[in-house]
Parts: sequence; C-alpha cells; structure tokens
Amino acid sequence: MFLIFYRTALKKCKIGEYKVEDALKFFQAYIKEMIDIGGDNLPKSISTRLGVKLGRLYKKRDPASDFEIRLRQIYTVLDAKANVTKLDENTYEVIVKHLEKFCPIGGSYNPTRAPIFQSNVCIPYTSGFLNEILPEFKTTSEIKNCILSNDQKTCHYILKLEKKENVI
Repeated sequence: MFLIFYRTALKKCKIGEYKVEDALKFFQAYIKEMIDIGGDNLPKSISTRLGVKLGRLYKKRDPASDFEIRLRQIYTVLDAKANVTKLDENTYEVIVKHLEKFCPIGGSYNPTRAPIFQSNVCIPYTSGFLNEILPEFKTTSEIKNCILSNDQKTCHYILKLEKKENVI
C-alpha cells in the first residue's frame, strides 16, 4: 500500500510541506525499525504476505493470465518496465528498468542498504506473489544487479522455478 501512496506522491512531487524524499526516508527508517524490533523475519513476513495478497487479487481478476504478464504488471506500480526472458524450462531473467537511478523501495545508490531491502522486501514480496499465482512451484531469486548496489537504472535478477512434489 505504501507503494501506491509513494507513486501518487511522485506524481505530485510534494505532500503538504514534505517532499517525496521525506516519505521514502520514513519508509526506509520504518523497515530498519521493524528489523530492530522483530528481527529480519518481521519485514520478510509482511512483504511476503503483501505479495500473496496481490497474487490473490490478480488470480481473482484474471485467472487465466500468464505468469510472465503478471510478473511484468507488479512493477508498473513502481513506474518501471519489466522484461522477462525465458532462459530455459525453469529459469527466467528479469530486468526491471526504472526511469531514473532511483529505486522506489530502497532509494538512491547505497550498497550498504542494498542487501537489507533485497532480502527483507524485494525477494519476499516477489516470492509471495509468485507462490500464490504458481502454487505448484517453489521460486528462488538471485539478484544480479540492484539500483542500490550498482547506481544504474535497472534491477536484474534470475528467477528459478522448481516443481513441487505431490502438489494436488
């Protein structure tokens, strides 16, 4: 939900007397505080749960939609364009291109902050989403590049799908 607020804030450029950067700083401090209070599992659990909820919404709206299309759609709220390329039967390359060298979740280039947001927000959110729309698969992601760690306009990861055994 914060991302929807954040996207709206980006369009308006100011929220009252506060700038968008202030909202982002609040969000980043909020994530760090959650980790301090509840450990890594608290923001991971929340991010995963939000991904699951979004997956359920997508399944309800369009049950027959292709997962690659859905994966591209989750990045549109961030004003980003995702390119999903199938590398083999169970491996996909995902490149998310943003308009600027700025991540709506983690902010500007800051390599020390990158692993915190990748492991506590980005990966759990995407995994929760994919596990909901692809319940017959276990998903894993390997981040290759991130705006926070590479000072580019792209986030790049490898997505692997592994068929679960005994799925009804």
